[in-house]
Amino acid sequence: MIPKDPHFQASAVRTVGLFSKLQDRSVEDILGRIHAFLRARGLEVLLDESSAGLLAPPDARTAPSDRIATEIGLAIVIGGDGTMLNVARRLAPHGVPLIGVNLGRRGFLTDIPKDSALESLAAVLDGEFGSEQRAMLDVELRREGRVVHTATALNDVVINKGQLARLIEFEIYVDGDFVSSTRGDGIIVATPTGSTAYALSAGGPIAHPALPALVLVPICPHTLSNRPLVISSSSRVEIAMIHTSNQSAFLTFDGQMGHALQDQDRISVARSANLATLIHPSDHSHYDVLRTKLRWGENF
Repeated sequence: MIPKDPHFQASAVRTVGLFSKLQDRSVEDILGRIHAFLRARGLEVLLDESSAGLLAPPDARTAPSDRIATEIGLAIVIGGDGTMLNVARRLAPHGVPLIGVNLGRRGFLTDIPKDSALESLAAVLDGEFGSEQRAMLDVELRREGRVVHTATALNDVVINKGQLARLIEFEIYVDGDFVSSTRGDGIIVATPTGSTAYALSAGGPIAHPALPALVLVPICPHTLSNRPLVISSSSRVEIAMIHTSNQSAFLTFDGQMGHALQDQDRISVARSANLATLIHPSDHSHYDVLRTKLRWGENF
């Protein structure tokens, strides 16, 4: 069970935003049913423009992505965790809480099943919910002393090698202190939310979402004693690129955006001032999610 956020009052919500997996016709039915359900409750509904292409009832209202966050009090995200990550990055600066209807596979973030979506959403709108705030990461890429790219991530920031099967080389610093010089396929800097994503596949630990921590997970390090590190979320991580195998290395954010790296690039990662607020059904349990999604205790 998670506590209710005293700052979010479902009864005060007048306009709800609907977001769906981009250009996927499989969401059309559930998107239409949720739209009709919300309208029947007397709520205004705004669809982001990409979702509107999948749903065209006469009373549907749309808004561009740069405006919708300023007009809604709650966002309902229909899709998988990738869709939730995309929407969370867009809405976090505006403090809009999100709730997810899962159409994907794992569903660590989108935890309402499609088949019970209307019942669960009704309970949330009636005030039966829990909420939590998830840490995010701000990233700066510096090249020759200039900031050439910035981004925000909810799950992770990843540096990895490109198409060639060659190791890349980089140095890791935490709060200015030298940690290690590493050769390998790359490194993951993950929030507790991202600890169950790519970082988990790379052998990292699972961190509770409320833990004020960051996880540093090397990807296939050449030195086998190079193990994952858990550090304070108040720390600043800096990674200096030493050798990128003919500039074949990439910086990615939540696995959805990328930027090519060069030798001597420096990547700075720190906790963002923005938080993602997730709304859950009142019986939500992080350990239930882990047990179900990771199939703990099942016979394979």
